[in-house]
Amino acid sequence: MGTEHSKNEGRRSMCFLRRGPKLPAWEDALLSGKEPKSLLKQGLRYVSLSLIMKGMTNTPDFLWGLPEVQKLNLSHNQLVVIPPSLGKLDRLVVLNLSDNCLKYLPKEIGLLRNLKVLFVNMNCLTEVPAELSLCRKLEVLSLSHNCISQLPLSFSDLTSLRKLNLSNNRFVQIPLCVFALRNLDFLHLGSNRLENIADSVQYLVNLQIFIIENNNIRILPRSLCFITTLELLNVDYNAIQTVPDDLYLLHQLPRIAWNPMDKGLHITHNPLSRPLPEIIEGGLDALYTYLRNKKEHN
Repeated sequence: MGTEHSKNEGRRSMCFLRRGPKLPAWEDALLSGKEPKSLLKQGLRYVSLSLIMKGMTNTPDFLWGLPEVQKLNLSHNQLVVIPPSLGKLDRLVVLNLSDNCLKYLPKEIGLLRNLKVLFVNMNCLTEVPAELSLCRKLEVLSLSHNCISQLPLSFSDLTSLRKLNLSNNRFVQIPLCVFALRNLDFLHLGSNRLENIADSVQYLVNLQIFIIENNNIRILPRSLCFITTLELLNVDYNAIQTVPDDLYLLHQLPRIAWNPMDKGLHITHNPLSRPLPEIIEGGLDALYTYLRNKKEHN
């Protein structure tokens, strides 16, 4: 009897060990009876996991037991919080948290030292943790469609950053740290509350696309004309009345642009003083000729 009882107890213990801790019902439904690792996909470059549009309000606990994941997509859910456990996924290269209900990011995001691409657009962020500046490999960052009004000064340490989207936020001035990001080739600050462009913009010597439409800007600074790498400059829907005489130095701009996606100078939707509207109808060459002649006679 004693031996048989011991065997039965042993079987129960083995069974318990095999099953592991019981998952919440919604996580179990997410897995459909599969092991968490079965959700991982091995791509050409990255081990990825997509939990897009799953109706999640919380992140599943099994996620933090998958340290091998390099590309994680949690977009288009109703997530309110990302827990500190995010720091366990230190192999992450791409993280997509867009279109959720996040009010803040955990400071542990700074532990993701391999992170290169981060999307947190379309959330409810009012600030960004300074610890994000520890992600020195970050190349692409989208914080658009939030409620952010400033960035930590430490963001100037993100020297690998090439593309930065800060559109549709609450900035009243371009954050000083942005001007230290010398490798930026794309900067989107459209639909904010900006009233000016600081002269420090000239330090963005590799900038190719600069979008600053739909703000309250009245004057384009002369320093903007020294970013000769610009291929697309969108200043539409502001309060600009005139342009700097040195604008013709932006020789990489191919045309006066009308389509939002076209390269060129987007400026026509402004209260431009005469004779600028008539001159611009003749194209960018006509505008540049006018500005050169004007400068020669001054």
